[in-house]
Amino acid sequence: MATTSPLRLLGAAHPGPALAVTVLGGLLALAWGAGLVTVVLVAAAVLTSQLSIGWSNDLIDLRRDVAVGRADKPLATGALPLGAVRAACALAVVLTVPLGFALGGLAGLVHLLNTAAGWAYNLGLKATAWSWLPYAVAFGGLPLFVGLDAPPVRGWSLAAGALLGIGAHLLNVLPDLADDAATGVRGLPHRIGERGSRVGAVAVLVAATVVMVLGARPGAVAGGVALAAALGLAAAALLGRGRVPFAAAVAIALVDVAILLLVR
Repeated sequence: MATTSPLRLLGAAHPGPALAVTVLGGLLALAWGAGLVTVVLVAAAVLTSQLSIGWSNDLIDLRRDVAVGRADKPLATGALPLGAVRAACALAVVLTVPLGFALGGLAGLVHLLNTAAGWAYNLGLKATAWSWLPYAVAFGGLPLFVGLDAPPVRGWSLAAGALLGIGAHLLNVLPDLADDAATGVRGLPHRIGERGSRVGAVAVLVAATVVMVLGARPGAVAGGVALAAALGLAAAALLGRGRVPFAAAVAIALVDVAILLLVR
């Protein structure tokens, strides 16, 4: 029987990735030297954006999820009312617009672009060879959205963010490759295969850390530790199963943000 409960509703919003990106946004704001109010606004804007993207994903993919018997999707199992998810998704969209523009006009436009990239992925780009592009835009745009309140925006941070996004995409899709193939989804990870996705992800994730170290210049010791940590996590991404590779990608992103915190 379908019932609306906070836990089920949250479960339909892809809470892991949503929380991870929200934390990254907040930490970036701290690294850029933002005040408490700005940090809270950044986190709120990113969270509502991510919730809207997560809920829209499950709404758009409902038929495919039902077809492959996704037991981890409350909508697909019938445990969550469709109307509740639609209402929650609409509310998240309504909230994320003023929250983004609360940080400034240009920042608001960047935030809308980042959100639109996630929706574009859900609406069809995920099934094309360009499936990596929304992740590159959204992750690359996150430092821009946060940094516009504390100029100058570091160009190398945008490049590192885009690389992290591509790596996260390649690893996030791995557990769903078989289900996606069964329902006609053929994004970049499906075209290059599991092995190619892992190797490609590791390459771009390590490259992101290299870019951060060279751009931020935290010092030889801190830079060496960051690179060593990234390489260790990259090995976990290469060898891990289930959601471990994606968790490793998030951890590498945290290492990269830590570099910024060191050079504040």
